[in-house]
Amino acid sequence: MFLIDILSFAMALRYSFDAGDEATRLEKAVEKVLADGLRTADLLGEEGVKPVSTSEMGDAVIAALDASL
Repeated sequence: MFLIDILSFAMALRYSFDAGDEATRLEKAVEKVLADGLRTADLLGEEGVKPVSTSEMGDAVIAALDASL
């Protein structure tokens, strides 16, 4: 559910706050973290993924956002 909340915020940025560029950055950060193989417990199921806590997932998304600047 954690990533759904983040992506819902990206939708709010895009459609409620007319901040499409920021929404795209956030979406790409989530995509990068998932491509890196990180998953919270609710998203496990694939082979080769690394289970992380919600806090670690949030840190990874923030790091990906920082790297995109």
